Amino acid sequence: MATSNTAPAKAPIFGHSLRRQFLFPENYTNLNHGSFGAIPAPILTHRQKLHILSEQHPDNFMRYHSISLLDESRAAIAKLLNVPSEEVVFVTNATTGVNIVLRNLVYEDGDVILHFGTIYGACGRTVQYIADTTPATCISIPLAYPVLDASIISSFNTTVQEIKAAGKNPKLVIFDTVSSMPGMRFPWEKMIVAAKEAGVLSLIDGAHGVGNIKIDLGANQPDFFVSNCHKWLYAPRPAAVLYVPTRNQPLITTSVPTSHYYIPKSAAQYWSPLSPGSKSNFTLQFEFNGTIDATPYLCVPAALKFRQDIGGEDAIIKYCNDLAFEGGETVAKILGTEIMAPDPAAVDGGRCPMINIRLPLLPIPKTEVESVYNTFTKEVGVRENTFVQVYVHNSHWWVRISAQVYLEMKDFVWIAGVLKKECENINERTKNMSATATVTGEKADMVGADVHVEEVKDAKKVVNGMGDLKVSETEREPVAVKG
Repeated sequence: MATSNTAPAKAPIFGHSLRRQFLFPENYTNLNHGSFGAIPAPILTHRQKLHILSEQHPDNFMRYHSISLLDESRAAIAKLLNVPSEEVVFVTNATTGVNIVLRNLVYEDGDVILHFGTIYGACGRTVQYIADTTPATCISIPLAYPVLDASIISSFNTTVQEIKAAGKNPKLVIFDTVSSMPGMRFPWEKMIVAAKEAGVLSLIDGAHGVGNIKIDLGANQPDFFVSNCHKWLYAPRPAAVLYVPTRNQPLITTSVPTSHYYIPKSAAQYWSPLSPGSKSNFTLQFEFNGTIDATPYLCVPAALKFRQDIGGEDAIIKYCNDLAFEGGETVAKILGTEIMAPDPAAVDGGRCPMINIRLPLLPIPKTEVESVYNTFTKEVGVRENTFVQVYVHNSHWWVRISAQVYLEMKDFVWIAGVLKKECENINERTKNMSATATVTGEKADMVGADVHVEEVKDAKKVVNGMGDLKVSETEREPVAVKG
């Protein structure tokens, strides 16, 4: 039997010992990695070296060196996604990728864009823009957690049948890998299959995708996919990968913004300072569409190497999944509530590195919703040197916490104590307001329902306040919530 001289790999060491690899001050606890990500110090150093190169020889770097580095980055991310490098390009963020796809498709009378009620706010607004400026209409499929994956797929199939029965064409469905708020793993693999069977194009918003969960696009073959690299993959901001399989690249006729490599439908020809090269038009359009700082894209191989050095993709994802779930259960126990339970029959048990825990809050007057939100996100965040996302979903207040390799269980125990004390303070204020209202005879309008507001406009079912859009019911004005 052959023997190996290779020493067994050391078990990865995650937790506070890895904090020194990141740039957080000693007194800061980052519990919201999911919104904007965080880069390790070696990646920052690598980016700074690229900046120096770009300033030492601007033309050589922009015209030649950066292009070869970009090819290496595309090859690296393509390998992770299990697709050819010719089918991936880089864009600034997932919202931009969604816009590129939606704005390139051609819509006709009767076309319908479908999405779920948990769509990210900016993407939901983009769908509304398309509905406002093209013949297409849009339909939001209600989604309230906890829910089984099978019910989600069933809701989609039923909606498609209703659209077809009305003589319309379900053209495209948008869905997440992991939704933002609630931070829940979506059955995206099953949805791809359901969309194909229904003859509907699939556009996956994988903002919380690469580095967060296992992604195999080669096996699942969606029609369009975009994922941030700066959230969970440790690449600098802003960086995202857009996947368009060769079969669908003719549908993407222009980058956003349109630039030198766009091919006009007319015979008009325009001089371009760029070499025509041998790459596909799809690759070329996104290779250069205006001068930007592309160094975040060029750091993807370094980010992947860092991840490999500290334990590898599987180990990172497992640690974060386990910490999120076990930490969330611990927080819920301290608060006397529960986590937003995933479908146990889902892929990986429905787990991801984000966990949602119900906050023990009394029904709150609608006039106080904004104040309560700011209390948690701003006042507590600044005072305690941290940040947590809070939101209302399915008649309850929830907090979303992100697990990461530099965190440990004690961080979850600590934030649980902070949240418990703050909830007690808010409940006391709520009781006092209720007592005052009773004395004065006023009837308070209480919030216990979703802050999402549905509007029906021109016979279209449109959701105002989708995903991360928190709406003050009293003012009916949407307030954007990032991340």
